[in-house]
Amino acid sequence: MTYVQGAVIPVKTTDKEAYLNAIKLISAIFRENGALSTMDAWGVDVPDGATTDFKKAVMATADETVVFSWMVWPDKATADAASMKMRSDPRMNPAEMPFDMRRMIFGGFEPLHETKA
Repeated sequence: MTYVQGAVIPVKTTDKEAYLNAIKLISAIFRENGALSTMDAWGVDVPDGATTDFKKAVMATADETVVFSWMVWPDKATADAASMKMRSDPRMNPAEMPFDMRRMIFGGFEPLHETKA
C-alpha cells in the first residue's frame, strides 16, 4: 500500500524563488530514494479560520506564504529507509533551507480513499 508524507511550511513570500530552487533539489533526492512523486503547492487561497487554519498551525506571519507539500512512497518501509539515508546526505542541510524548519508541521499517512481521473 502506498504511503504519503505531508508538510505545511511557512515560507517568506519574498523567498519563493529560493524555496523553488531548494525544493527542486530536495524532490530529486526524494525520488533518488524511492519516492513515486512529490508536490509542493504555493498557497494562494488560504483563508483565516475562526479557531485554526494552515497559517495558525505554522505561526505564519503576514510576510509569509503557506506551502502545502507531499510525497508519495511505494510503502512506509521505503519512506522510513529513505528518511534514515537522507539524514546523512549533505545535500539535505537544514541551514540552507529557505524557511524555518521549527515551524514546519510534518506527518506520514496511509491512504484511506483515493480517486483518479
